[in-house]
Amino acid sequence: MEIFELSKNFPKDEKYALTDQIRRSSRSVCSNLAEAWRKRRYEAAFIAKLSDSEGEAAETQVWLQFAVECQYLNRDLAAKIYKTYDDIIATLVGMINHPETWIITKR
Repeated sequence: MEIFELSKNFPKDEKYALTDQIRRSSRSVCSNLAEAWRKRRYEAAFIAKLSDSEGEAAETQVWLQFAVECQYLNRDLAAKIYKTYDDIIATLVGMINHPETWIITKR
């Protein structure tokens, strides 16, 4: 939601470019994680959705870099958000590397 609020201040000519892309990728992190959680009965599907979420988080970091370079976003604020995404990616990689902690097994 922080990215959504900040992107409201991006120029209007970025509406269908940077603004749309950063909003989509940041939202996709959460939605792919939700899908992964519901698929945790199936290890391969669980890992695939976590991987999608990781990719979207990395994409969001790229859009943050563009926003800074285009001077639409303060560098320090972007660095703080970027670091949050580093933490999210680290958690996702941990889940991908150890799915047995998360998947539902039949008993």
